[in-house]
Amino acid sequence: MLSTEFLITSLVVVLIPGTGVIYTISSGLFMGFRASVAAAIGCTLGITPHLLASILGLSAILHMSAIAFQLVKYAGTGYLLYLAWSMWRDTGSLNFDKPESKNNLIQIAIKGFLINILNPKLSIFFLAFLPLFVAPESSSPMIQMLILSAIFMLMTLCIFILYGASAHSVRSYVINSPKITLRLQKTFAVIFAALGAKLALTEQ
Repeated sequence: MLSTEFLITSLVVVLIPGTGVIYTISSGLFMGFRASVAAAIGCTLGITPHLLASILGLSAILHMSAIAFQLVKYAGTGYLLYLAWSMWRDTGSLNFDKPESKNNLIQIAIKGFLINILNPKLSIFFLAFLPLFVAPESSSPMIQMLILSAIFMLMTLCIFILYGASAHSVRSYVINSPKITLRLQKTFAVIFAALGAKLALTEQ
């Protein structure tokens, strides 16, 4: 049965600014609302494999296998550093008048997906998180975990879209000030680099 504790805990977890939130906000600021929605969808889909891995117990294998964990961790670190480098390199070269094409939105979503799927800590988190809210007397714990996972994903998508919409609401102030745009781009680049470094230094 769905508990208030699960909803509150999930809300707190989703609200905490992480890599996905930063990526969604930066997309809303620099590329518009539709781009932030695409980023939110991509980031949400990126946690799906971790949720399924937790439900099927595969994350326990990841937790026990130091080599597998390190491989995924360094792949995620490399990708975050690549995003940081790309954003730093492109500072001042954004074209805000360029219309958003379907291909661009798909690329934005794919980047969001990769950001989360390449973070092995998510599998470990969900392995510890979901079972806490499964009723001991449940006759179908897997079904209950699937329901909890679906609710968590829906909350993630909605909160991320709100973050993106908030960023988009101040977008006009950003695009009208090249100095602010440049500073924000460099700030987000540094944040992505810091998140990459933090992921590289985390232990299993």
